[in-house]
Amino acid sequence: MTNLQTTISPIDGSTYVTRELATPEQMAACIETSAAAQKKWKALPISERANFCSKMVDAFAAKKEAIGEELAWMMGRPIRYGQGEVAGLEERARHMISIAESSLATVQLEEKEGFVRYIKREALGVVFVIAPWNFPYMTAINAIMPALMAGNSVILKHSAQTPLCAERLAQAFAEAGLPEGVFQYLHLSHSATADVIQSPDIAHVCFTGSVEAGAIIEKSAAGRFIGLGLELGGKDPAYVRADVDLDQAVDTVIDGAFFNSGQSCCGIERIYVDASIHDAFIEKATAIINQYKLGPANDPETTLGPMVKAAAADFVRGQVTDAIAQGAISHIDESLFPASKAGSAYLAPQLLSNVNHSMRVMTQESFGPVVGVYKVESDQQAIELMNDSEFGLTASIFTKDIERGIELGEQLETGTFFINRCDYLDPALAWTGVKNSGRGCTLSSMGYEQLTRPKSFHIKMA
Repeated sequence: MTNLQTTISPIDGSTYVTRELATPEQMAACIETSAAAQKKWKALPISERANFCSKMVDAFAAKKEAIGEELAWMMGRPIRYGQGEVAGLEERARHMISIAESSLATVQLEEKEGFVRYIKREALGVVFVIAPWNFPYMTAINAIMPALMAGNSVILKHSAQTPLCAERLAQAFAEAGLPEGVFQYLHLSHSATADVIQSPDIAHVCFTGSVEAGAIIEKSAAGRFIGLGLELGGKDPAYVRADVDLDQAVDTVIDGAFFNSGQSCCGIERIYVDASIHDAFIEKATAIINQYKLGPANDPETTLGPMVKAAAADFVRGQVTDAIAQGAISHIDESLFPASKAGSAYLAPQLLSNVNHSMRVMTQESFGPVVGVYKVESDQQAIELMNDSEFGLTASIFTKDIERGIELGEQLETGTFFINRCDYLDPALAWTGVKNSGRGCTLSSMGYEQLTRPKSFHIKMA
């Protein structure tokens, strides 16, 4: 069995990164070092932790150009958008640093004669973060920053597709002077990842990835009685009501569906449009999609890069082929995207109408540049269809009637509800999902809850 991990670039199929996987001895040493460092780290005042973490963000942001180029080669994001990932990490990290003091404050209870009572938030210990390739920095920092600010140490296992991300983060923490052992990373196989989870020093696991992988993480942690944060799949819907600002709605929804070649956890994968504006929506959406330029991610002119792997692109091709065979209508002429080629990571975008929920493209996570548009006759039909999914990460409604929009949003089975926007993560709000989209929460003040434990103090005065 090889001890090498190889990253194949979706740009040209070349080997971009090769790294040795950690040995059992290296894994054990990493965990031991992390556990020892955490005891000293948690004793530091929150203000000192914030100082280290803020310097890390500064150091990371200073490398934004190189980071954008690496992302293009590792996972296919067009280089023109690469620095947006750095900006997203900054926004999330700085917000979580800014609210740490208040989020971790001791809970003071009402006075009770003869007693002093309060509740503290205690760090858990070593937090193991398993990060994905599609938004490799922003998803990782969602867990890393609050974990560290709460007084935990962190071990990061990044995707084999984006191993340089772990190294870039470690470099930034080192430049910030973070004490040795507080943040570390390991390049690991799947079996070795399970071994780390089973270590008695691992106190919590944060994972972002597929439903299938999430189930494996749960099995790996079985019997350990530790916390798990699982952000899993999505099939996020948008509903465009008849009263909408149509141009704004189309621009927003199409960007939400096709940004990052549709490889976004909270990207729009299903669109429900009122029958009275359905045809106009299709016409405007088609015009926007036809303006995309599919090409190599390192080309500054590219606006739609390759998917992460040829196999992922072929999966989406299969969904589209099946839907058309079942009666769906395609609106994008693939010949307008000459870079698209069967068996490659390059896939033309596609817009489908006349779809229904018997089609895989409307029920199965696509994670690619395709979206189906379903004509609906009423709000109630739209809500029923939006909830007809095994997933529930985000959902969006586009309308000028905000009061009605909120009323409909209350009926949706989702972790985040948007009106007149989509595909965005506000770090001040809890990031969470329902059903097969996972469990747990990151970001916001609530994000600190799963990364700490309550410790009650009940003191009888002498």
